[in-house]
Amino acid sequence: MKLPTLVILFLTIALVNAQNQGRIPVPEDYFVIEGETIINSSIELKEVVVFQPLSFYNYEEAKRYVILRERTYRVYPYAKLAADRLDVLTNRLEQIQSKRKKRIYLKRLERFIYDEFEKELKKLSRSQGRILIKLVHRQTGATTHNLVKEFRNGWRAMIYQTTASLFKLSLKDTYDPETDYEDYLIEDILQRAFSEGRLERQATALDYDLDRLYNYWKENKPKFIPEKKSQKP
Repeated sequence: MKLPTLVILFLTIALVNAQNQGRIPVPEDYFVIEGETIINSSIELKEVVVFQPLSFYNYEEAKRYVILRERTYRVYPYAKLAADRLDVLTNRLEQIQSKRKKRIYLKRLERFIYDEFEKELKKLSRSQGRILIKLVHRQTGATTHNLVKEFRNGWRAMIYQTTASLFKLSLKDTYDPETDYEDYLIEDILQRAFSEGRLERQATALDYDLDRLYNYWKENKPKFIPEKKSQKP
């Protein structure tokens, strides 16, 4: 920063300070009720959410948590969008009486979603895809398999499930942080991200008490098992 710029900056700060000395309190310091100004003797503080500290056996486990966090950040918006679209879809189908028109509408919607998100979803890794399947269940209360079965048909659900199994994925996976430690970590990641404004909170079909989960897993945390590294031939 050049010297003249610094001088202007300091002069601006000085002028602002001088002007503030003769002013009445700023808006946060008083109330205006029916034209009357009342000095506020208290200061309203922002809500602060305190989370229980996580503990890790070693650096490798902490590293795995960070990787899980980044994967969760990556796919949560898709799960949120799926829940939003499901609400719109459900409301729309309730207005369509003809079964034939419902089938046509669903096929068009499937084509639209495929065209809109095909490129982005293809960029997801297998691990990210597995987390996305779980988060869809968290947000909607239904597995991806059941959603396909309900809104398309059982045959299409079976085809999708078979295709997913080729990538070692299952559309029937559920989200259960009360019995699955990784799901608990995902819930912890989401709640922290919501509190920090990193992710946008959405009303969910499945809701959990994070403190209760913390107390449970504090006593029942599984033993850390390092991932096996592939051996080169």
